[in-house]
Amino acid sequence: MKRVPLGRTGLEVSALCLGSMTWGSQNTPEEGHAQIDRALERGVNFIDTAEMYPVNPTLKETTGRTEEIIGQWFAKTGRRDEVILATKHSGEGFMHARDGAPISSTTILETVEGSLRRLQTDHIDLYQLHWPNRGSYMFRKNWSFDPSGQSRTETIANMEDTLEALQKQVDKGNIGHFGLSNESAWGTAQWLRIGEARGWPRVASIQNEYSLLCRLYDTDMAELSVNEDVGLLAFSPLAAGLLSGKYQGGAMPGTSRMALNSTLGGRVTDRVFDAVDAYLQIAGRHGLHPVEMALAWCLTRPFMCSAIFGATTLEQLDTALNSADLVLSDEVVTEIDTAHRAHPMPF
Repeated sequence: MKRVPLGRTGLEVSALCLGSMTWGSQNTPEEGHAQIDRALERGVNFIDTAEMYPVNPTLKETTGRTEEIIGQWFAKTGRRDEVILATKHSGEGFMHARDGAPISSTTILETVEGSLRRLQTDHIDLYQLHWPNRGSYMFRKNWSFDPSGQSRTETIANMEDTLEALQKQVDKGNIGHFGLSNESAWGTAQWLRIGEARGWPRVASIQNEYSLLCRLYDTDMAELSVNEDVGLLAFSPLAAGLLSGKYQGGAMPGTSRMALNSTLGGRVTDRVFDAVDAYLQIAGRHGLHPVEMALAWCLTRPFMCSAIFGATTLEQLDTALNSADLVLSDEVVTEIDTAHRAHPMPF
């Protein structure tokens, strides 16, 4: 599988990243371990998780369970050195950890140490901030986004405080590199500016939602990514399973994510199924599996570092991994562009 530079870190990660958010809820530990085995066998070297996982649902009693499952695999196999490991510090308002406290120098030490303990490792390769304290326009909040209540002074002060604390974790060897998630172009630029000015950790990557159906990243963030070597780690590249086509025509597989979350986090709208159908038709005309086409398209984007996919079965996992070897024709890419213009931002 193709390897891609992770920013300016010197690390190279697989073009596809194994997501883990179902391990401990929709998947057993044994199933999670089997997914890791299969993914590494097929060339993946990158696993993404978070202290708040699993989701569907997110519960206080299960918070941290996914990290524990990964840690059990490390302990069982001794293969920690084969994996570039990414995890995340939950942001303000996540009440299942630290009573919803915002990210700060006060929270970073205990949060990093908690992840290290659950993961049964002495270092985290990429430590990400799950969402900014000031809030984010991600998760469908772009439709009503209003930054006028933000305090620039408070935001910058928090960034300085956080970066200094992260530098201490780097110095200890607890974390290797630093990434963002659910951030904006302005926010990422400030993290970069402050880090470079003070000699503190430089943003290596940004994990935002991106798929055929969600293309907020295509303009300002794309320009920042390319010019600053801050690649995108795309989450939900299959739009929570919508792009597989399994929900078309009112279908509701009993073990699916929609069976647990009827709106798929706001992605189910009056327009989304027509948009999905347009992409399914393209795949059908060209003899492509829609999942493979959707992921392969993500990998063509000029700002892409790695696309993070999740699976609940090994069959789904193998299908997703097949996309790494798929080269889309110019005709397919042109038809995708046409469909996007006809069905922009359906959720």
